[in-house]
Amino acid sequence: MALNNEIRLQKYLSQCGLASRRKAEELIKAGRVRVNDIVVTDMGIKIHPGQQTVSCDGRLIVPRKQLIYILLNKPRGYVTTLSDPQGRPIVTSLVKGIAERLFPVGRLDLDTEGALILTNDGEFAQKVQHPSHQITKTYEALVAGHPNKDKLASLAAGITIDGRRTAPAHLIVLKRSKHATHVQITIHEGRKRQVKKMFEAILHPVLHLKRIAYGRLQLHNLETGKYRQLNSGDLEKIFLEFPLQTRK
Repeated sequence: MALNNEIRLQKYLSQCGLASRRKAEELIKAGRVRVNDIVVTDMGIKIHPGQQTVSCDGRLIVPRKQLIYILLNKPRGYVTTLSDPQGRPIVTSLVKGIAERLFPVGRLDLDTEGALILTNDGEFAQKVQHPSHQITKTYEALVAGHPNKDKLASLAAGITIDGRRTAPAHLIVLKRSKHATHVQITIHEGRKRQVKKMFEAILHPVLHLKRIAYGRLQLHNLETGKYRQLNSGDLEKIFLEFPLQTRK
């Protein structure tokens, strides 16, 4: 970070790894951020890093030393928040030996497992989540019953949930058992519980859900509850389309 240049406060907070820029704006609006010990709520304020002190909830916010990117295979039963009033385990508790304060990029439901990126890079998190980049997320879903071709085609073309049509998706039937079907689905939207709601809409509710990839960055054999640090090559894969399987 260039310390002598004037930058917007929310960008500074994001670059320091406090949160994404959007979340930083929410913190400012809530009156939780101080500059030179004065509460600021103006989105247009600019600061000179290194010449002014910035704090959030009483904690001094300074430029981070190192950008960290981690791919975690999230287990079921963990929440993708930084704290939980109900006392449920949080995903960051699985990462050991890293001093930097990490936060999850996006979310996975409590009972959903699989690929989850953790980072301290707010701008990167914002880029991954922004709809304009259309980052694909690929899931393996075990759904009740056997959805027919017409129902799967309706999901692929787009279906209305919560009063709004979903973007086109790609679906592949991987396996059928006596009472359920294993489906791979790739989407680029990030609506809350989207995959579950899509299958609920065609009357084949999800029994188990696992995210297996962001773009071309795949879990492969990463064990549940384990993680690995990502390099620049891994990060590039996130912005590439998932290599879809062809098996039926």
